[in-house]
Amino acid sequence: MKPSILLLLLLLSQVAVAQRFSIKGRVADEKNSALPSATVLLLQAKDSALVSFGATDAQGAFELKQVTKGDHLLKITFMGYSPYFEKIVPPAAGAALDLGSIQLQPKSNELQEVLVQGEKSPIEIKKDTIEYNAGSFKTQPNAAVQDLLKKLPGVQVETDGSIMVQGQKVQRVTVDGKEFFGKDPAIATQNLPADAVDKVQVFDKKSDQAMFSGIDDGQKEKTINLQLKEEKRNSAFGNVAAGVGTDKRYQAKASVNRFNKGKQLSFLGMANNVNSQGFGLSDYMTFTGGMQQTMGGSGRRTITLNSNNSSGIPLNFGGRMNGFMDTYAGGLNFSNQLTKKTEANGSYFLNHLGQDINRQLVRENFLSAGTFTFSQDGRQQTANTGHRANLTLDHKIDSLNSLTFKATMGYTQSNLEEQSQSQTLSPENTVENEGTRSSYSSGNGFNLNSSLLFRHRFGKPGRTLSVNTEFSASGNGSDGWLEASNRYGSGELETINQENEQDNGSQSYGLSLSYTEPLGNRQYLEANYNYRQDVNEVDREVFDLTDNVRELNTALSNKYNSNYHYHRSGLNYRLNRRNYNLVVGSSVQQSKLAGELLLLDSDINRTFQNVLPSARLNYDFSGNTRLGLNYETSVQEPTIQQLQPVVDNTDPLNLYVGNPNLRPAYVHTWNLNFNTFDPGRFINLFAMVNVVHMTNAITNAQRFNERLVRTTTPVNVDDNTSINAFANVGFPVKRFNSRLSLSTNLRQQYSTNILNDVANDIAIRNIGGNFRYEYRLKEIFDLTLRAELSQQKTEYAFNQEQNQRFFNKTYAAETNLHFLKGFHFNSSFEYMVYRNARAGFEQEIPLLNFALSRQFLKNKAGELKLSAQNVLNEALGVTQTANVNYVERETINSLGRYFMLSFTYNINKHLNPMNSRPGGAIRIMR
Repeated sequence: MKPSILLLLLLLSQVAVAQRFSIKGRVADEKNSALPSATVLLLQAKDSALVSFGATDAQGAFELKQVTKGDHLLKITFMGYSPYFEKIVPPAAGAALDLGSIQLQPKSNELQEVLVQGEKSPIEIKKDTIEYNAGSFKTQPNAAVQDLLKKLPGVQVETDGSIMVQGQKVQRVTVDGKEFFGKDPAIATQNLPADAVDKVQVFDKKSDQAMFSGIDDGQKEKTINLQLKEEKRNSAFGNVAAGVGTDKRYQAKASVNRFNKGKQLSFLGMANNVNSQGFGLSDYMTFTGGMQQTMGGSGRRTITLNSNNSSGIPLNFGGRMNGFMDTYAGGLNFSNQLTKKTEANGSYFLNHLGQDINRQLVRENFLSAGTFTFSQDGRQQTANTGHRANLTLDHKIDSLNSLTFKATMGYTQSNLEEQSQSQTLSPENTVENEGTRSSYSSGNGFNLNSSLLFRHRFGKPGRTLSVNTEFSASGNGSDGWLEASNRYGSGELETINQENEQDNGSQSYGLSLSYTEPLGNRQYLEANYNYRQDVNEVDREVFDLTDNVRELNTALSNKYNSNYHYHRSGLNYRLNRRNYNLVVGSSVQQSKLAGELLLLDSDINRTFQNVLPSARLNYDFSGNTRLGLNYETSVQEPTIQQLQPVVDNTDPLNLYVGNPNLRPAYVHTWNLNFNTFDPGRFINLFAMVNVVHMTNAITNAQRFNERLVRTTTPVNVDDNTSINAFANVGFPVKRFNSRLSLSTNLRQQYSTNILNDVANDIAIRNIGGNFRYEYRLKEIFDLTLRAELSQQKTEYAFNQEQNQRFFNKTYAAETNLHFLKGFHFNSSFEYMVYRNARAGFEQEIPLLNFALSRQFLKNKAGELKLSAQNVLNEALGVTQTANVNYVERETINSLGRYFMLSFTYNINKHLNPMNSRPGGAIRIMR
């Protein structure tokens, strides 16, 4: 029986293969010279729907594979030539149809009546750019650019708003080639209307230095440029929306844009209490100028919003926003060509964010005496108001010289109030310590980052000089109080009543020089020099209060001055070829740190020297298949907070103290990237491996005293190693109008950690996978299914019985249905599962949302929507982590069920320049 089944399957497979064939040929001009990068489209004869597409190679040859037999139309386009059409007749025998040489004819320059009947190519390939014609991919009225991107072949929009193209993450979205509110792609795609876009261009943007010097350094950013329709470049467009809901919920949002003769002016505004942020982490980083890393009681690095952080705009980390948030934000973005040689662009943002969080944390600490359980219930209330401004001036002095000035400025006011109760139990469930804590802080801060870049191109191609100067300054001041009461197992009671004042300031100066010299045969030598100086002043005073009398606590107070500077000089050799480029080089860095601890009457004087080699290879197997290999070395200096031997008692049961004897870590980084994309079949494969090895690695040592009070101190260990690997493949299932995307990831970390002065090895492995299925039925219905699975395993060398393994799972589905005339129904379901068998912990969170909308008014400019959020009323979020010598679980409150009625109005007032153009009439029919 089995041989018969096998024979039948073989016969069926042969029949299936026989139903497919390939089309090949050569595209040339009227003189029979090859036309490389011509766009080749295969369309269905009945409705011109896109079946497959590709591009000609350097010899003008093309081949479309795996074509299903049927009625097809072949279309070939090339700039400056008339389109070529040919009806395809499948070969009677064989698997290939050779069309031979196809000659294109130049376009006529006569201006005459033009009749266009849906002839616009949905996709064109122009060298290294894939260009989508937005009009060929229909979206609903009032749709955002994000909805348009979801319909483009090879483009994937994640639930957090991030964009994947050809398996790679998009790092920048521009509008008509200009930045739009910084670099965050979500700003443009979530706030600009889809009907304003004419073309979506996808390409790898070279680095600014490579574009200036003409020397490809292999550094590229996956970029999307939104080319606006001609009439939108002289128009006002956007949308405004407002909604009210049950439980006093509200939401309002506005996006208004005015573009005119190269000038751009955009306004974004928002106000809501439904935890909708609308902006991403990368834009937050742009506005704030960096991420503040602080050590909390759990010993983890976290992003915080406090008096030391100049927050610019709301945050969205891609997951569910927990707690209760009130957000008010508004900003302006502009771009203007001041003169023929000078261009200015910038933005201003004002933001207020208030957040109320209730959290419950359970942490199991693994010590030599057994497992001690720490539990904490707490509430945190924050209020942040931030101002942020960016400005860029680009001046072309002449064809050989240019100046670019950039500045970012910010000012923040913040308040933080916390209350918590905690308890630590021994393995026998006796209370080792318990306490209550209340704290408050209020502060303000500012920061300024600026740079002035001069570039000179010599007469000899490839010979360039770049000089960049940098200056930055920051300062913040805060004051607050702390009240705590802790009782220990011995019966001892400790009370804390303190006030604190802090005033910090810093200035940084930098100079960078780069000179490139051509060696001939596309070989170059680059010499570079960098200098940087950081000056910091810290003044923190802590006062003990007794009967309302303040007394300075010198053990907790700190006055610290430091001056850190380095010189780094290097030499790089660059080799550019048609298919690859290679960079090999090295630099020498000499660093010096001088610090003064005024209250402790001690000094820090450290000098370090390091050799920093690097190498980079980028190889293009074809226009759509690339391999990248990178090796870099760097020095990771300890931060000011890590160097100060002063106790931070914000959480009296979890103390932190710096270490002035820290040495900088030496970091080796290896990267391997492989990416391939088949534009004919829309199949992408992306794979990445990243390895980081540190010597003199900085890690956190932990010590528990007899009261089980934990003190965390940064120390150096011999080495730490981390490995990250990721692979993604995506492909269409044309028969079912579907697309599948599969990915897997692996994170492995080997490190040494210090627990009670004993070094212990720890290995953490996290392996996961992602499945995504998308189905679309014309413009009527679409379905997205998603599954994310991850397993973390933590192995402790000092106690293998405490090894941890837990699972996090997320299953999700989303549907959209368009019915009757202007009605739209949306539903989404997300089911999250958190499980740890050893700890006996399992938490399941189902989230269900519905929305029904109706479009009306002229051109469907208005939309009325009724939505139901979190229908099952699951008002919490969960995280679980295993690290060092503990495993912990944290649950946080979140929004429960609410209903909302909202109205959206699409602004679309424009001047149509086509109506006033002289010449022949243009009639467009679709």
